[in-house]
Amino acid sequence: MKILMVCLGNICRSPLAEGVLRHKANERGIDVTVDSCGTSNYHIGQEPDSRSMANALKNGVDISYLRARQFSKADFEQFDRIYVMDQSNHKNVMALATNEIHRNKVDLFLNILQPGSNRAVPDPYFGGAEGFQHVFDLIDEACEKLLDELHQQ
Repeated sequence: MKILMVCLGNICRSPLAEGVLRHKANERGIDVTVDSCGTSNYHIGQEPDSRSMANALKNGVDISYLRARQFSKADFEQFDRIYVMDQSNHKNVMALATNEIHRNKVDLFLNILQPGSNRAVPDPYFGGAEGFQHVFDLIDEACEKLLDELHQQ
């Protein structure tokens, strides 16, 4: 299984989701390939936001080695599932989809917790430390449920 996490700049939410899912999958012995990217080109090559890295590390996950990249059409061929963090990311990714197979790979990440709710993982970029912890908690819960699902397959 190959999973891609997508947000706007690939410095807060999606690298955190990549790191948490990879960390938890390794702990549980579940074979999954995880990557992340952004729909924008604002931060290509940069490490995650320092607040996101600090929050992840506080929760036992190191994401300092990740580097931002931009989503491309080729990602539809490389990944089985593409999880986006909000409606704007969803719109941007779907605009690049060229067929139904591609479109069926894309979903909002929190739909794992509440199917069809289309809730966004809030962007903590302009918030304080509590916003980063809230995002971590949401992502952590969704990753647990996703891994439970993958383990059953």
